[in-house]
Amino acid sequence: MELIELIETGLYIFANLFKLVLEAIALICILWGLIKTIKLSISYKFHHRPHGFSKIRLEFGMWLVLALEFQLGADIVATTLSSDFTSLAKLVIIAIVRTALNYFLTKELEGKLHE
Repeated sequence: MELIELIETGLYIFANLFKLVLEAIALICILWGLIKTIKLSISYKFHHRPHGFSKIRLEFGMWLVLALEFQLGADIVATTLSSDFTSLAKLVIIAIVRTALNYFLTKELEGKLHE
């Protein structure tokens, strides 16, 4: 019985660390996307390029979609850690909201790419 408890504790710690890594990657994606978007907007401002705003939104939107994917992965890992129904219900709602955001953001970006 001790071995099983040790394994469960190890898996719980690993899942928590993995969730934290996925959330950190999502934050890095947003930060990196913000930096790239700021650089792009500065470039467009100095070169007076037309349609710059759409391209800037497209650039940042792609990074947000990537970040949402990592956040959704973190949510999935978090469901393995949840032991009570309330926590699980909250995670499911968050996952649904993030999935919907990701879906509609992806659709909008695809529309902008094909313009």
